[in-house]
Amino acid sequence: MIKASSGLRGAFSFGGATGPLIGLILLCAFLSIATDSFLSFRNFLNILDQITVLGIMAVGMTFVILIAGIDLSVGSVLALSMMVLGFLNVEAELPMAISIGGALVASALVGVVAGLLITEFKVPPFIATLAMMSIARGLANMITNGSQIIGFPAWFNMGAIIRHGGVLTTTVAVMLVVFVVALLFQRYREGGRMLYAIGGNPEVARLAGINVKRATVLTYTACAALSGLAGVLLAARLDAVQPSSGVAYELDAIAAVVIGGTSLAGGTGGVGGTIIGVLIIGVLRNGLNLLSVSPFLQAVIIGLVIVLAVAAETFKHRNK
Repeated sequence: MIKASSGLRGAFSFGGATGPLIGLILLCAFLSIATDSFLSFRNFLNILDQITVLGIMAVGMTFVILIAGIDLSVGSVLALSMMVLGFLNVEAELPMAISIGGALVASALVGVVAGLLITEFKVPPFIATLAMMSIARGLANMITNGSQIIGFPAWFNMGAIIRHGGVLTTTVAVMLVVFVVALLFQRYREGGRMLYAIGGNPEVARLAGINVKRATVLTYTACAALSGLAGVLLAARLDAVQPSSGVAYELDAIAAVVIGGTSLAGGTGGVGGTIIGVLIIGVLRNGLNLLSVSPFLQAVIIGLVIVLAVAAETFKHRNK
């Protein structure tokens, strides 16, 4: 029983994200005092709704950053997924299940190409994913020549509105499932442990028998597929799709990962910390809105939070 309990705690451990967790608690305490409506169950559910897309994208970004990579294409992949979904379901009149499958396949293919560029052609991750960001955004615009698509089935949008049991929408439930699966994969599956080895030292990982190239391609593919899934959920929330969706979402995803304590150098951190980072961004934005802070000032504040998070990580490593 003791071993089972410790294993469960390990699976959902927040690792080195103790600092961000304390920061999240302090932020919630401050906003509870500063606003009348922050500390309410309804507002908590609103925050969960608002972080759904970011949360799923950030999980994929965590895996990429753990292997010392970066993916700048996730926002564009999200838009491509949305447009493929809209075209297949509304324009081609295919069933929603097939349309969602097509959207996820299209997204995953972007990740496959990015991974192959990095592993086979030795293109730096920054450049490879920057190129894929442009290509995916261009393809998203080409599908409808830049126009939006509307006309999804009513039940599709209801999945993002109706709270089952008065608590969770379908979209939030999907995010929570992704969180749990990612945490368990990272903790208990060999592939999850490989990410840390590759991020720590890819050459040592290769000599230890890890197929670094294959793992890298699969990691970028998973990141892109999760971005595609996030696009499907965003389409459900908006009840429409447009190729301009997802602009700068990659910055939010990277910010959530970094704030959660995952090192940009790779090899340290994890999904548990990223969940905290996502919540910090969600709570911060929600609180600033409740305080009627200008959206422009909000961007400045979130930028400062990212700088402080990176500075704290650097200070921690220097003092080890």
